[in-house]
Amino acid sequence: MQRLDLRQLLSQKLSPQQIQFIKLLQIPTAELEMRIKEELEVNPALEEGREDADADQYSDSDGEEYDGEEDYSKDEINLDDYLNDDEISGYKMQGDRGGDDDEDREMPIAVTSTLTDSLLDQLGFLDLDDKQYTIGMQLIGSIDSDGYIRRELSSIVNDLAFSQNIETSEEEIEQVLHMIQTFDPAGIAARDLPECLLLQLHRREQDATTVLAERIISESFDEFTKKHYQKIQAKFGVSEEDLKKAVDLIIKLNPKPGGAGAGMTRVQYIIPDFILTNENGQLQLSLNSRNAPDLRISRSYADMFDAYDKSDKKDKKLKETVTFVKQKLDAAKWFIDAIRQRQNTLLRTMEAIIKYQHEFFLEGDESKLRPMILKDIAEEIGMDISTVSRVANSKAVQTEFGIYPLKYFFSEGIATDSGEDASSREVKHILKEIIDKENKRKPLSDEKIEQILNEKGYNIARRTVAKYREQLNIPVARLRKEL
Repeated sequence: MQRLDLRQLLSQKLSPQQIQFIKLLQIPTAELEMRIKEELEVNPALEEGREDADADQYSDSDGEEYDGEEDYSKDEINLDDYLNDDEISGYKMQGDRGGDDDEDREMPIAVTSTLTDSLLDQLGFLDLDDKQYTIGMQLIGSIDSDGYIRRELSSIVNDLAFSQNIETSEEEIEQVLHMIQTFDPAGIAARDLPECLLLQLHRREQDATTVLAERIISESFDEFTKKHYQKIQAKFGVSEEDLKKAVDLIIKLNPKPGGAGAGMTRVQYIIPDFILTNENGQLQLSLNSRNAPDLRISRSYADMFDAYDKSDKKDKKLKETVTFVKQKLDAAKWFIDAIRQRQNTLLRTMEAIIKYQHEFFLEGDESKLRPMILKDIAEEIGMDISTVSRVANSKAVQTEFGIYPLKYFFSEGIATDSGEDASSREVKHILKEIIDKENKRKPLSDEKIEQILNEKGYNIARRTVAKYREQLNIPVARLRKEL
């Protein structure tokens, strides 16, 4: 049986302009230029150039009832109320350094060939028949980004049969594989780490140290990875000094020959969203405005809308035309307002971070970082935590000490004997110093590091030491042991 009843619900919905602002806020400056270009392409009412004070003064001045699409010019959406921002005059923010020559320079882009291109070039120098060349291309295509071939040779046999209609055997494939393994970089096309290291050792001068290193990899690789050096020394009957030379040689080899040195890594430049300078102890903040050109309402579209007031409003076709024009004008105004609000929010957030971490920005000393969480900045600028999070997760600042992502400055606090909180980043810095200065023949355990930190006044548990050590990519004590 169907039932009808009345319900009262309270819900909150984001307006189109709020959604647009959120999307613009979370993209970094490097992507903003592309986003603005997209908007310029789809909206003819939006133009590049300084804003004309009269261009956006379009309205239904006669108060006539407006048929068609919803009237967006009635200030239905107040983004300032949503963000708690004060109104800021002008699209360009103060201190944008718009006239600085540095802002107009083109960023150099590195042009590098990929590892695959390099290997294919080397393959072309071999005296191979068509079948071997095809096998070689298949093998090179099977090389992972770190330089290994982890696909079984039997699977490559099947690949060649189905995709190239070539019948071959694992022996033929391995013969071509050995040729590719002589290519640069050394160690390429290995099927596992021991083979990769051996390929590199085979190219070196075959002296006593190299021969011992090859034997360690071939016969005692498991003991080597676990740093059971006494077992290795007893097994091969060598002195500690000779063993140390061989171990030092092994650890200098490249375990990932397909990495950055081989041109596989894409070169990526970080374009900072903020520029922070120190002028005689005074920190000066500015927005990087190279990807935010002046935007304005199209004068021709504004004139078209003004002409509607002087025309016959009963003309249906004209009314449809002006509906389209008005939608584009509203969208252009919304977009300019969203860009302005974006820059305002970025500046307010960064200014609050600078205020919180003032000592660090003056000296660049990591130990000067204060504990700071998103809530601290949100309360400082009167915005929601999610807004601060969107800014922090995708933006970077250029300082005199380098470029830092904003999330670098956020860290939890660790209680100290003095009753104040220390930044977890400060504790990590001290933890790293302790490990760097330890006796590598007898590395410190996490329990011992905990005791040292407690003696320094940091109330930290062993599990927290282990967590910070792992975040710093520092192995456990056993794996830090050296001869």
